[in-house]
Amino acid sequence: MNICVIGAGYVGLVTSACLAYLGNDVIAVEADQSRLDSLKRGIVPFFEPGLNDLVKQCSELGSLTFSSKIDEAVKKSQIIFIAVGTPSLANGEPDLTQVMTVAREIGQSLDSTKKRVIVNKSTVPVGSGNWVEMLVNQGLMMIQTVPAGAARSQAPAFSIVSNPEFLREGSALADSFYPDRIVVGAQDEAAVELMRKLYGPILDQSFTPPDVAPRPAKLPPIPLVVTDLASAELIKYSANAFLALKISFANEIAGLCEKSGADIREVMRGIGLDKRIGQYFLNAGIGWGGSCFGKDINALMQVAKEYNYPTPLLEATSDVNYRQRTSVIKKLQDELKIIKGRTVGLMGLSFKPNTDDLRDAPSLTIAQHLIKMGATVKAYDPVSNANCRTIHPEIEITYCENLEQLATGVDALVLVTEWDEFKQAPWKKIAGLMKGLLIIDGRNALDKDALVKIGFTYRGIGY
Repeated sequence: MNICVIGAGYVGLVTSACLAYLGNDVIAVEADQSRLDSLKRGIVPFFEPGLNDLVKQCSELGSLTFSSKIDEAVKKSQIIFIAVGTPSLANGEPDLTQVMTVAREIGQSLDSTKKRVIVNKSTVPVGSGNWVEMLVNQGLMMIQTVPAGAARSQAPAFSIVSNPEFLREGSALADSFYPDRIVVGAQDEAAVELMRKLYGPILDQSFTPPDVAPRPAKLPPIPLVVTDLASAELIKYSANAFLALKISFANEIAGLCEKSGADIREVMRGIGLDKRIGQYFLNAGIGWGGSCFGKDINALMQVAKEYNYPTPLLEATSDVNYRQRTSVIKKLQDELKIIKGRTVGLMGLSFKPNTDDLRDAPSLTIAQHLIKMGATVKAYDPVSNANCRTIHPEIEITYCENLEQLATGVDALVLVTEWDEFKQAPWKKIAGLMKGLLIIDGRNALDKDALVKIGFTYRGIGY
């Protein structure tokens, strides 16, 4: 099929590359000229395992091309994905400016050669499907006036579909090729069938797996969830809110474990074995970050406010998470007593491993608190140092090139991001470089017994 994906950011580029690999002709449209130039040179401007190789492979085959021209891409395509950003505004509402602009531009670019399916991949509030349809029609009327008395069939035809993404940064290719489910919200049966055909190779797993994303063993059948527009939009927000809630629940119980002498790892293991609860997203630590959970919870609360509907559970989920970041500061104070004049090393900056994404990263909150308290903050991340320097020049962090440099002369190390490099570190050697042997394990990812045996004072979360 001929596809265009408008927005070559994280979601848009992953979507473009995966659909191109499956045999479609994909045009990825990007308005940012520097990003577009990088992509045309075969350089992915952010870190995602395997994505650079897949983009290069599809580009060389000619199934994936990049452009800045929406009108040309729309005219060539039968399916048009909107995958632009919807960042949070100061009041928590999503900024839908890019969606609005793109929807109108799509309308201005439509012609009567074929019926198009316009797919909203961006995370948008409930009711946005109807709103996007209105915007496309507005764009259509700007330049495509149908003559009086003309047949209705002469007007460009289109249908709106909601197809939310459920990608995890660090495993986006696997999540695209081997998803837990594919959700399609639409009112038009023909549009649903076209989406079913598009995703057919994934639903029946009839494609040859790419080297960068091997097929998992014993992969269960992948369901296609067909629903209405509003339900599809709410599925996305609700899924992220529930995952965030599970993490915040684990963190709240972790605080109780520290008071009572229980071990949060054993408590969460015990409840996670209950099939009604499940074991995933029950890891206590310094809380979640990234571009999705906080943004989507805030957006969901804003939607609820429009209906005067209270959401105390969502509010508590967010409050617990941001409170949890300061638990690291408290543990440092408990052990070091005075923070002023100390040097603290942060192991990791990105909000999770296998990404360079710093959006809402706990590391930034922790660093800012420590600096405000008079500490010197050093940091090392395998992929995010340069990104942090560029995006947050206002944070006075001393960036290190490796873990050994980070450890040299510090009073304490804090594990912020659980990269494998940190889990497998040569801790005896690291101990010899540190001024004080204190480790705060903000992810409960290190081997406490091994560290204590070496001579470290170890503090985890919830035990």
